[in-house]
Order: sequence, then C-alpha cells, then structure tokens
Amino acid sequence: MVRLPLTPADVERGQRLGALLRRARGDRSMLETALDARVSPETLRKIESGRVATPAFSTIAAIADVLGLSLDEVWAEISRPDGDEATTRVGRNAREWLAS
Repeated sequence: MVRLPLTPADVERGQRLGALLRRARGDRSMLETALDARVSPETLRKIESGRVATPAFSTIAAIADVLGLSLDEVWAEISRPDGDEATTRVGRNAREWLAS
C-alpha cells in the first residue's frame, strides 16, 4: 500500500492531537498511560510529539478512554480551525492552569 504524503493540515492536526493527549495525561506517567491503553510507550511518545500525525483510530480511542476523554472532545480539539481557542474540557483546564 502506498501512503500519500501528509498535508500541512494533517501535520497540524497531529500536533494538536499530541498536545491534547499530553495535557490530558497531566502528571500520569507515559509508561502507565501506554500500558493501560495497550499501546507501546514508543507509540504514545511519537503521537504526543507529533511524529505520528495520523495514528490508527483504535489507538486514539484506547488512549482517549484511558485518559477519560470522549472521542467528541478529541475531534473537536484536533479539527478546530487555526487560530481558534481550544474549547474542550481539557483545553479549558489547560488555559485556567496557564492563567494561574
């Protein structure tokens, strides 16, 4: 199977996804999160760093479940237009934390 090159929009979505997962993970260890989601720590690290911009749906669903995120929240965060402020529960919590 030939994989098409990623568009700049794909890369941006991957970066937003990684940032969302890092915020949602908080102080929880990457190892614990990955093992609970049944993915490798290396996979989680690559997703969080944006190196894997288009991870498998089942991978994201498993990680989101472990972190207590709904897939609606994940989709809302990664699909928002550039420049829009994050509107998810995790995004609001991160803004409140940064403001304090």
